[in-house]
Amino acid sequence: MSINNIIRIFLPKDRIFYDIFENIVANLKDMGATLKKAMNESDPVKRLNLLKSLEDGEHRNDEYTHQIFVELGKNFITPFDREDIHYLATSLDDIADYIYASSKKILNYNILEDDIYMKDLAEISHKSIKILSDAVTKLRSMKNVSQIKQDCVLINSLENNADDVLDNAIINLFSDTSMTAIDIIKLKDIYEDLEVISDKCEDASNVIESIIIKYA
Repeated sequence: MSINNIIRIFLPKDRIFYDIFENIVANLKDMGATLKKAMNESDPVKRLNLLKSLEDGEHRNDEYTHQIFVELGKNFITPFDREDIHYLATSLDDIADYIYASSKKILNYNILEDDIYMKDLAEISHKSIKILSDAVTKLRSMKNVSQIKQDCVLINSLENNADDVLDNAIINLFSDTSMTAIDIIKLKDIYEDLEVISDKCEDASNVIESIIIKYA
């Protein structure tokens, strides 16, 4: 063990950052579950209400992210590098932003019909966020580094799956001669935003991998 790691053991740690990060991922899990439920809801009114509720989740995430930045300004001692705390907070906030952006476009474009690709991408996002939440929670103790690494591998695999779903969705869009150009543009826009959610999960997992390399 390096001298820096030995010194770090005896330094006091401000644990509030873990509390806020755990609040963030709990909120993201709720948002991911709501998005998945909305994409599988056949009742248009219930679906509308579920999608609208995601705005509240995005606002909550903004508040938590702001708390992280406030605490960075107040605390000299942090559990891990200040830059990594900033990167992780930002990458997690991006996930909430794209969940909300996807839901807003579905509402604004008045997409009412069931869509298998939206369902699949929402399912992948839901799974990715759940795994990411587990990884973030494990950072508090750093006792399960191998499991954190495995979580990151699974998130990367799910991101690849989302890429495949997006490719198939785009191929289907441009092969359907019955669709208007406007409908193609709308659906393509939504598919791409839904796929970005898994990209942002992978970005967050990359930050976590960087953290455990430094501190585990």
